[in-house]
Amino acid sequence: MREDWIEIELKDACGIHDNLRKPINSSERNKRIQGKQKSELYPYYGATGQVGYIDDYLTDGEYVLIGEDGAPFLDYTKNVAYLINGKTWVNNHAHILRSYFNNRFLLYYLNTVNFNGFVSGTTRLKLTQASLKKIPIKLAPLSEQRAIVAKIEQLFSELDNGIANLKAAKDKLEIYRQAVLKKAFEGELTKEWREKSKNWEVGSLERLANIIDPQPSHRTPPKSDDGVPYIGVADFDKVSGKINFESARKVGKYVLEEHIERYRLNEGDFVIGKIGTIGKPFFVPVRRFYTLSANVVLIQPIKKIADSKYLFYLVLSPIIEEQFKKGSKATTQAAFGIKKVRLLNIPICSMEEQVSIVQEIESRLSVCDNIIVDIDEGLEKAEALRQSILKQAFEGKLLSETELQACRKESDWEPAEKLLSRIELEKEKL
Repeated sequence: MREDWIEIELKDACGIHDNLRKPINSSERNKRIQGKQKSELYPYYGATGQVGYIDDYLTDGEYVLIGEDGAPFLDYTKNVAYLINGKTWVNNHAHILRSYFNNRFLLYYLNTVNFNGFVSGTTRLKLTQASLKKIPIKLAPLSEQRAIVAKIEQLFSELDNGIANLKAAKDKLEIYRQAVLKKAFEGELTKEWREKSKNWEVGSLERLANIIDPQPSHRTPPKSDDGVPYIGVADFDKVSGKINFESARKVGKYVLEEHIERYRLNEGDFVIGKIGTIGKPFFVPVRRFYTLSANVVLIQPIKKIADSKYLFYLVLSPIIEEQFKKGSKATTQAAFGIKKVRLLNIPICSMEEQVSIVQEIESRLSVCDNIIVDIDEGLEKAEALRQSILKQAFEGKLLSETELQACRKESDWEPAEKLLSRIELEKEKL
């Protein structure tokens, strides 16, 4: 901290206007806004941001909001404070603050605070007003506060542009991935096979694989803490493609025993979800200490005529995705029956060509995957850099000596201690 800075408690840095907040439940809000134009409504805010609209306002102006409960206090990658402006309504899940000096300086500072010791509770952390008041705040001279805020926002803008470019590149890679799969199953990647043979045909998926409904009764077995994992769509990690066995629901071992003869897992077997996020395939391990739920379909490639990866990539491709979309039921969750899976139209070719297609796919997707790894690392570094910028800012290290000299030449420059004393005198006059 610089020598012309001081550290004070939050209660001395800002006004706390929790008297301006008021909760209104969603059903009451819906009644109040029904039939009204958006121009007649005002933003309604909660712990981490806007949660709806309402037909009146309680605050008018710029304020800093920080969650009282429900905010990610112990996750340094997420903000706990945010800025509101204009006519708004705030519920009782956020504290309402207005800095005596600079709202944005206060905002960025609060998003660097370590809230250990200030929040209480276990599953839902709470920041009481009493604890909020005691949070230590670093106070800089006014002109320096303005310069720090401007520098933070300049750097954040550059960082956001970089992140947007990385995400755009990642989106393009996903488009490329889908294009590779589409061309692969249209025969574009193995044209030499087209010249040698005309043996491609279209048939149903059940010609190359056994399609099994693991739990045909669709009844969820009762929970058993010492049972076996009951694996469903929610237990598959979409990023890694692996099963989250630890978090899966446990059911009695009898469920596994009842279905042991119904399906025996083999290397290369995979499942697809048939409710919610449908169609995405996941390979399943051969280990038999778990059972599959009713919301997945088990696909067991017939080894003599089908390559497991060929079918896996095929089910992952846009060709099959389009068929799933056409066949899904228009309910609250997309869904389809096992008959639909069995009758999916697929291109059928020789085993030799299937293996060749898989090789062509993987040679292209491996490059794509390596680039995605680099992009994800870049995104992680960007978030770390954001925190580094804030850390430097409130250690007094973000501004260069030239920038600090410019601050000292401002007409309102004065050491933070003197600034605080002047503000205290002004507050006494009110």
